[in-house]
Amino acid sequence: MLISGGNNLYNHYPEVDALNVFPVPDGDTGMNMNLTMTSGAKEIQNRSDVDAYEIAKTFSRGLLMGARGNSGVITSQIFRGFSQGLEGKSEINALEFADAWQKGVEVAYKAVIRPVEGTILTVVRESSLYLYNNVKSSYSIEKCMELLIKEGKESLKRTPELLPILKEVGVVDSGGTGLIYIFEGMLAAAEGNFIERNQATATDADNPIVAAGAAMDEEEFGYCTEFIMSLGPDSVKKPFNEKRFTNILNSHGNSLVVVRDEDIVKVHVHTLTPGNILNYAQQFGEFLKLKIENMTEQHHALATGAMAAEDVHTDLIPEPEKEEAPKEKSEFAMIAVSSGPGIDEFFKEIGVSEIVKGGQTMNPSSQDFLAAIKKVNAKNVFIFPNNSNILMAASQASDMVEDSDTNVYVIPSKTILQGISSSIMFNCEASAEENFEEMKAALSNVKSGEVTFAIRDSEINGVQVKKDDFIGIMEKEIVADDKDKFNVLKTLLSKMVDDESSLITLIVGEDVKEEEVEKIKEFIESEYSDLDLDLHIGKQPVYSFLIGVE
Repeated sequence: MLISGGNNLYNHYPEVDALNVFPVPDGDTGMNMNLTMTSGAKEIQNRSDVDAYEIAKTFSRGLLMGARGNSGVITSQIFRGFSQGLEGKSEINALEFADAWQKGVEVAYKAVIRPVEGTILTVVRESSLYLYNNVKSSYSIEKCMELLIKEGKESLKRTPELLPILKEVGVVDSGGTGLIYIFEGMLAAAEGNFIERNQATATDADNPIVAAGAAMDEEEFGYCTEFIMSLGPDSVKKPFNEKRFTNILNSHGNSLVVVRDEDIVKVHVHTLTPGNILNYAQQFGEFLKLKIENMTEQHHALATGAMAAEDVHTDLIPEPEKEEAPKEKSEFAMIAVSSGPGIDEFFKEIGVSEIVKGGQTMNPSSQDFLAAIKKVNAKNVFIFPNNSNILMAASQASDMVEDSDTNVYVIPSKTILQGISSSIMFNCEASAEENFEEMKAALSNVKSGEVTFAIRDSEINGVQVKKDDFIGIMEKEIVADDKDKFNVLKTLLSKMVDDESSLITLIVGEDVKEEEVEKIKEFIESEYSDLDLDLHIGKQPVYSFLIGVE
């Protein structure tokens, strides 16, 4: 049921993304919920547990590690509470099932500092309460799911009445929509109609193997991957469907050959990600023989005469790493989320120890933050999420740190410019608590703005937005629209700068040409001659300009 629910969301997540209120290019709610559910599914898909609590607990742990964005974190908390509600139960009846969803609601609401109604929280609360009030001991789990979905859909219809921005734009809540897709997938599996992933789903960015395979053309060489696999045993391996197996591998690479002889399958495929191919195949059996050749290296070697092609093979069993003595922890470290090489460099220059790749179009997971915390190896770690949709994942990761000698402080920075302004305040002579308070206070010293492009027509707060126009956003509010990004920048600056302003920080994106940068610099220095200008080439995608005014 859990895997089928995740698969159903996967098949519909572009539709969930399309419900996002802001018309900006941000792989947001649907993508984040999908990535989160996928992380949970990976933890349970090859297990043979028959204990309801163990399955739910393992799934919940996977969700926690892979949670991305606010919607993903809330989803993980719903299922975390659900699993807690099943503690000690290897089998469950309808009443226990209803109780578990109530626990899911309780935990999810506690995880959000300021719960907003008209969101996924409302949909899960109202649908779970409806089930709790109407369930009977004689009901099947299928009947319970029907009640959840029935009230969930009604709750979803009411979300625009609770959240005015939804009504203004004319959509229902995207997170609540994603939750209904999960519920519907769970019901389908309970009824014996397990939902598989649709490989034709519009965007496969959540699956690196699909994305890489789709991008591979004849000019890219990748890896020639061959293996012979023995299928089964059925008690621990998934049922093998040759047609589906072939279709999935074909979408992950090219030059595919699949030959089956009873319980033996032989595969040949060219792919950029052989490890992911092998991980997928191992769900159905065990390998008898493996061979991977790096065709890019072969091509280079043949071109230079360095070595013969048949000598180029990967070592499938890497040398064991030598254990190093534990390094002494440093006193402080800073971790920042960044989305452009120039911004990465800027953060490094001001003392940030580790960069977590991410931003509006790619929200990092809790696991990404945990890995960064471990890598910096410090007693006191400060995290700058630099995006409101990443804040919850960072906070969740800080709660999951198991090292008692590491204290993690999440600075609630919601923009890159806030993160920069705040991290500059770090003082190695001050205590961790003093730094934390000082850096939090610095967040209010900067106004943040950004210039990006619109992905659809819309009207928000009286501003008419046209698809493909550039839009100016100040403190999360769209204030300008124009076909010329330079005009949008001018309007944005005019609204951000006031009599108390003294510094303009401008970070230029990858789509801005060098001659345009000079033009912009001349304009700002002329128009705002009494303010200092700090200009950086950030090379960030999606956003032509990131602006900070202090």
